Amino acid sequence: MIRWVLAAAFLIFSAAPLAFADTRDVYTIRNIEVDQQAATVIQAREAAMTAARIRAARLLIEKITLASDRAAVGGVSVDAALAARLTAAVDVQEETAGAGRYVGKLAVVLNPQAVRAHLTSLKLPYLDSQAPLALMIPVTSSGATADSWRQAFGVRNDGALVPYVTAVGNFYSAYSAWPEISAEAVPANARRALIADLQGRDGAWRVVVSAVTAAGNEPVGATPPAPTLEAAALAVSTLLGESWKQASIVRDGSRTTVEASVRYTSLAEWSTLRGALARSPLVSDFRTEAVAREGALVTFAYAGDENRLRSDLVQRGVSLAREEGKLTLRSAVSQTGIQ
Repeated sequence: MIRWVLAAAFLIFSAAPLAFADTRDVYTIRNIEVDQQAATVIQAREAAMTAARIRAARLLIEKITLASDRAAVGGVSVDAALAARLTAAVDVQEETAGAGRYVGKLAVVLNPQAVRAHLTSLKLPYLDSQAPLALMIPVTSSGATADSWRQAFGVRNDGALVPYVTAVGNFYSAYSAWPEISAEAVPANARRALIADLQGRDGAWRVVVSAVTAAGNEPVGATPPAPTLEAAALAVSTLLGESWKQASIVRDGSRTTVEASVRYTSLAEWSTLRGALARSPLVSDFRTEAVAREGALVTFAYAGDENRLRSDLVQRGVSLAREEGKLTLRSAVSQTGIQ
């Protein structure tokens, strides 16, 4: 693989080791197809790189912001100069060059600090934190379509705002609950599942999506009609990303600071609970005040109200409740008997 790297590319992701993989996945736009003609191959290649950087910057901004917010600031224009400033590196996935023509498929890595600074300067809210990993469960009432529907999702989609790993087999239904799903989800490091129920017919596929956690099943929404199974799967990913942004974008600086107890049965469970809090886009200033064999005392600040925080954490396998007036966090997964 050929890499065209800008000067700061090696330093961009070093500031936050815990979120390195998540951040890099979000800020990498893959499979950008280019086809440029020029007087020389070198000029055609440079034109292709420029086109890919512009396309990637636009796609990333669309990925991490809401259309309504972009419209509210008058839109976000991206030219070659801005795209170059926002780009960290370009990977060549495939390429063919000759006779003044450059054809290829490129992956562009964008600079998180530069993108965030630009969106902040526009006063455009954004969300570049991924949702917790989910087990994607494609289901359909048509046995003839089941395998093709599952294959339309691929094995996983690490770069999406709502990442998933696709379930194996066709033994689930639209009504499957967490006790049935957890045996496959938990070993895959997924603390929730997403059921994509395919409806309609060829040329007009519609998908009803629901989320499944230890707390129960909740509807997410339905996609508009799609012409192919691949387009329907893409529509599911788009719906999930938009729902995640709607639920998690923080629009003001107000925070509530709290002290909470964390209850766990092992150090591994404590590490999982601590990681869930640290990764929530609603949580900041997380600190561990004291640790004992079966519990810890922590403080943190959160955006929004307590119900919003509770909804976010349950998707990460964490239950939040008030016990004797104090916030208490436990593993929602272990409470179901699955470790």
